[in-house]
Amino acid sequence: MSPPSITDRKIRFALVGCGRISKNHFDSIRQHADRAELVDVCDIDPAALERAVQATGAVGHASLSALLQKTTADCVILTTPSGIHPQQAIEVARTGRHVLSEKPMATKWEDGLRMVRACEEVGVRLFVVKQNRKNATLQLLKRAVSQKRFGQIYMVTLNVFWQRPQAGYYDQAKWRGTWELDGGAFMNQASHYVDLLEWLIGPIDSLHAYTATLARDIEAEDSGVLSVRWRNGALGSLNCTMLTYPKNLEGSITILGEQGTVRVGGVAVNEIQEWQFADSRPEDEQIKAASYETTSVYGFGHPLYYDNVIKTLRGEAEADVDGREGLKSLEVLIAAYRSARDGVRVGLPLEL
Repeated sequence: MSPPSITDRKIRFALVGCGRISKNHFDSIRQHADRAELVDVCDIDPAALERAVQATGAVGHASLSALLQKTTADCVILTTPSGIHPQQAIEVARTGRHVLSEKPMATKWEDGLRMVRACEEVGVRLFVVKQNRKNATLQLLKRAVSQKRFGQIYMVTLNVFWQRPQAGYYDQAKWRGTWELDGGAFMNQASHYVDLLEWLIGPIDSLHAYTATLARDIEAEDSGVLSVRWRNGALGSLNCTMLTYPKNLEGSITILGEQGTVRVGGVAVNEIQEWQFADSRPEDEQIKAASYETTSVYGFGHPLYYDNVIKTLRGEAEADVDGREGLKSLEVLIAAYRSARDGVRVGLPLEL
């Protein structure tokens, strides 16, 4: 049985892993200060922990176990290396607390399943961060697909052409680019774009992938291409590299259909660059307002994502991205890696 909805006080959060992405979570909780508060933070790096304590005023802990012994948090946020999300999520769930995991939820299919089952067994919520879904540009695109404005979708292409330097990124943390804790360009950097394949277009029939480590000194891939056939007949591809010179260039999606053509580009799907449909609708007037300027590949969806989490824990909404929903993009990622490893086309769904 799930813990009761929280309506008589603020939702209390704790965060584990005070690295690169944690600031987005701190800022998001701060924006919802009328309904949420950060009570604890945790990191094994004393310097990172001290910075987080100073920035947030939360109580600091040197380990997850120490945090769980003392925290009053309702939900624990995992912004640690991806490969340890599963064991941490299970440890948190066993204390009766909800779990909010950054992407990807796991680096192995079996670990993702264990996370979901552990939370379901004890009746706590598992949230998986997919903040790009909240971008105004993608919300308009999702609505157009749901309204079947494209008619038959013929072709879908996603490009993730970014730059992650050896010294300025991979060498900053030993876990980056490792198979056990991180994965490569598909698993880490392009994870949100992999999510769009299923969320926007629908269930995938099969895929074929190639990966390569062309320039970075890492275990996993710095570049990859993924070819996709959807069950609805559409064909498509996702092209990804972390070797773009000299900086991040493009994060885009293009959909070509029987009665529509849309391209959402910019550095992180933040600009609607093409919007053509056979029919006209009132929401077409929102196109210019939906586009925004950014140099950040994270976008501005975290506060909107937290709004849904808070409403869910208050009993006012259902989770936009729960553990089962999070498994969908993990499934595509694992299928892509199996395809690249074995040189074969992989059908979906994978065996549960």
